[in-house]
Amino acid sequence: MRSHFSLNSAAVTACAVSGATTMLSGICSAQSFIAADYATNSTYAGGWSAGQNGGFGFNSWSFGGTTGSAVQQGINNSSSFNHLGTAWTLFNPLGTPAGTDLAQAGRGFAPLQVGQTFETVINNPTARNFYRGYTIRLASGTDNSAVERFAAYTFEYFSNGRWFTGTGTGNNSTSLFDTDTAAAGMRLDFTLTGADSYHLSMTPLANPANAYTENGTLKNSGPVDYVLFQLYDAQSDPTKATDFYVSSITISSIPEPSSLGLLGLGSAGFLFMRRRK
Repeated sequence: MRSHFSLNSAAVTACAVSGATTMLSGICSAQSFIAADYATNSTYAGGWSAGQNGGFGFNSWSFGGTTGSAVQQGINNSSSFNHLGTAWTLFNPLGTPAGTDLAQAGRGFAPLQVGQTFETVINNPTARNFYRGYTIRLASGTDNSAVERFAAYTFEYFSNGRWFTGTGTGNNSTSLFDTDTAAAGMRLDFTLTGADSYHLSMTPLANPANAYTENGTLKNSGPVDYVLFQLYDAQSDPTKATDFYVSSITISSIPEPSSLGLLGLGSAGFLFMRRRK
């Protein structure tokens, strides 16, 4: 990846207006994608099945660990509860109270390195059932053998729709509820900041100003090299928000500040440097 000076003029102007702080946030940064896949990729035009890989940098999709009904995943772009457009979709045909379905989708990737960010955009259900919920897990391993290192989840025993994180220091209560992140979806960004530390942001797309952030330590041990989306909530119902939608997963890296040479200059300094290229 060349320096940020390879950005086109429109991107340069946008970043300059936002300033250096926005650049650091990753919105206008010169980030380099290490892995990326989107539900809109043509690979999924006919549906979502095990073994598919429509992007790059990730291993193929696996539904290992899924239990209950024969089919618990697909592609959705029409539900009134899906605000993301075309999305990979997990659902439970025989969820509570009729059964105990678990819909699970996972993918491996090269071990996350310090400074790299895993990002996903999801739209969660709001139908709640006792002792049920859904989880985004970053782990070491594969499928049911994966050792969890971090999780963002809801669990209807103590959460009442609140998002929690599972970390090396226990289960942490966030400021976000399922209704916050279901209104238009949520972007989750997880950046590895050390061998066993991370920075997290969970941004409700309907109200980005209410983003939740935390810095923490990872649980257990091993590389972060697997992502699992798990849905063990309510029985799927087209008239209710019961399904779990994922529109994208990416891993990116942002150049070190020293390589940019622009931090602290602000937007004016950025434009000045751009013009001198």
